[in-house]
Amino acid sequence: MGTVVSTLQRPTLFVSMDSTHAQFVRETISSNKVVIFSKSYCPYCSMAKEQFRKINVKATVIELDQREDGNEIQAVLGEMTGSRTVPRCFIDGKFVGGGTDVKRLYEQGILQKYFQ
Repeated sequence: MGTVVSTLQRPTLFVSMDSTHAQFVRETISSNKVVIFSKSYCPYCSMAKEQFRKINVKATVIELDQREDGNEIQAVLGEMTGSRTVPRCFIDGKFVGGGTDVKRLYEQGILQKYFQ
């Protein structure tokens, strides 16, 4: 008999880092100063986006819940960053964390230094 936890876990997607989804993620990150992979209803995603708004920095936002391939993109991000949670925030091609991480960077004055 399985546990409740085992029945609630999502099936693991096979992630090919050579896929078109992985290429999309890499190209998006490399061609934009700030990229936030988000879900429109997520409060942590809103928190991350707000920190960039406070310093008047336009972020490229990819709303995964509004894309048919959002789950595949999220799986690629999981491989790249070690977690599938959103938001996944990148500055200058570097992963800087999620919503609370970006808020902490803002509160410490570090986020602003990326744009001076």
